[in-house]
Amino acid sequence: MTEPSKSADSSGMDQFGYAQTLDRSIGKFASFAAGVSYISILTGVFQLFYFGFAMAGPAYAWSWPIVFVGQLMVALCFAELAGRYPVAGSVYNWAKRLSSGTFAWLAGWLLLISSIVALGSVALALQLTLPQIWSGFQIIGDGTGPEDFALNGVLLASIMIGISTLINAFGVKLMTKINSVGVFVELVAAVLLTLALAWHIVRGPGVLFETKGFGAGHPLGFFGVFIIGAMASGYVMYGFDTASSLGEETKDPKRTAPKAILRAVTASFVLGGLILLTGLLSAPNLNDPKIASADGGLQYLVLSVLGGPFGKAFLLCIVVAVVVCTLAVHAAAIRMMFAMARDNNLPFSRHLGKVHPVRKTPTVAAVVIGIIAVVPLIVNVSQPAIFTILSSISIVLIYLSYLLVTVPMLRRRLAKKWPLPNDGTEAGFSLGKWGLPVNILAVLWGAAMTLNLIWPRPEIYNSVPPFEWYLQWGGVLFVAAVALTGVLMYRLKLRHQTGVLAGHAATSTAPPQRASLEREPVTPSSVR
Repeated sequence: MTEPSKSADSSGMDQFGYAQTLDRSIGKFASFAAGVSYISILTGVFQLFYFGFAMAGPAYAWSWPIVFVGQLMVALCFAELAGRYPVAGSVYNWAKRLSSGTFAWLAGWLLLISSIVALGSVALALQLTLPQIWSGFQIIGDGTGPEDFALNGVLLASIMIGISTLINAFGVKLMTKINSVGVFVELVAAVLLTLALAWHIVRGPGVLFETKGFGAGHPLGFFGVFIIGAMASGYVMYGFDTASSLGEETKDPKRTAPKAILRAVTASFVLGGLILLTGLLSAPNLNDPKIASADGGLQYLVLSVLGGPFGKAFLLCIVVAVVVCTLAVHAAAIRMMFAMARDNNLPFSRHLGKVHPVRKTPTVAAVVIGIIAVVPLIVNVSQPAIFTILSSISIVLIYLSYLLVTVPMLRRRLAKKWPLPNDGTEAGFSLGKWGLPVNILAVLWGAAMTLNLIWPRPEIYNSVPPFEWYLQWGGVLFVAAVALTGVLMYRLKLRHQTGVLAGHAATSTAPPQRASLEREPVTPSSVR
């Protein structure tokens, strides 16, 4: 892996025919923080720990390094792309360079929908933590009613999304300042929490090799429940592409974005893995049913180990992590909507692609994303398993959108057409000879994980009554509906109007060179 010289400083936006309309003010730490906050160690590890533990017991923790290795392969491919094309809506724009217009649009569409669903599911994590800090946060009911948990979660999440909308609409400088402070708190808290839990270890690592009867009634035995529990780890380590999606607002993006992507996923693996390990080894009683329940989980374990004041102090840090994760997911969704609207590739594109003349941020897109993100919460408001359902759907869509980048990238490598011919851009990061094996592993991993996550198992999609076939197949049906709706929208309507909107088109650059076997990049005059 190599990093070329200083000549790679240019942003590469001219390759897409775009003018600079966003505020380029993000530095190295803020770029790294964007990736870390989307992954959000404390949010992800604490949000679905209970699910992974309930499925496979302590040994579910082995899914953490497995998911990391798979996602690292994807992150390395993305780092190479970010070293050439650090632009808003990165997955969408990368697919434009690598594939056809239809598949590029579908990649952006799937990631946009997944980010909106993920925004709601991340904000829901407040329900897992706030009532354990103070019972007064259980505003609806006392938490014992069949729908108290979900209803209160939707209320807290909606308030959080409203706050995130205001911050993101105000401008990227405010968002990144809050995000950077929050990430610093999260990283420090993760280190201190690991040390505190390590001080209270009561058992050896041998517990990680014990299946403890899990999977006894499953057709595939322990492996069957392990791959279900792996969703808890799969939910954490994605979204690292956010560092590149903010590339148009980042200084020296071709070198900054690739490093931020790789550092974000690596730091998240190390710190998150240590929290999982020390938490399992320090738990007073691993047979306590509260550890495997949504209203207990890792939060309950921490409180049991560290006691009230210290435990609640760390839970406050988790709340901070949820807040900055919500901000980052919202910011990524905004950039994707903006990127697609800038190409006139969404309904009402001229409004969604507007950049505030003073704040230099897509304000309309920020507000629209915030409003739409509340819809899945309301639809699932009476569903006790709301966390796992929304989390599963958002991850499936993320993995599918990533595959729409890694698959065409692999196809080009095999055809000896990567780097792209006549590209005219110098890379800030390159995998060199390791590119092909890394790309192959990224595709295999993405396909396997997508299949695992979309598999219509009642443990994920219909874990509580009523038990209906359409609920169990809800993930497949939703993903199929989103993909089919998107393709029809694009093929029947949007592809005929595609072209960079006048306010975003570069006026002083030569037309971009051909970057795809099937089409040229979007320019003011190009129509698919």
